[in-house]
Amino acid sequence: MFKNGLGSRAGYTVATLLVIAAGLLLRRFGYPVGLPFIIVNYGAAALWGGMVFLILSLLFAPRVRPLNLAVLAVVLSAAVEFFRLYHTPWLDAFRLTLTGALLIGRIFSIWNIVSYTLGIAAAYFIDAKLARATG
Repeated sequence: MFKNGLGSRAGYTVATLLVIAAGLLLRRFGYPVGLPFIIVNYGAAALWGGMVFLILSLLFAPRVRPLNLAVLAVVLSAAVEFFRLYHTPWLDAFRLTLTGALLIGRIFSIWNIVSYTLGIAAAYFIDAKLARATG
């Protein structure tokens, strides 16, 4: 077994919900309060990447090494981004909904992959720091 920072399903659940709330708040209120595009767009993407890491941790920790979960989160996040290059009428219609935009996005951007990776790295390092602090 491997030591994870949040340490429990409840911890990962709460962290995931907080990251989701932060991302939704950033998307909803970032522009109205005057935050620049780079913060709103790529900050939300970083939070989305962190969310992927936390969900994987919720599902697989402590059985899987946190670093392996981080690598898997990067691969899954990049796969979702590359999936944006695939188009069908029904999928494009789904992408136009709020749920579709939040889950799979609309437009491919390599910068989103960079943002996801930074968010995943941040979540991984926070988790690792908490693991050191608690044990």
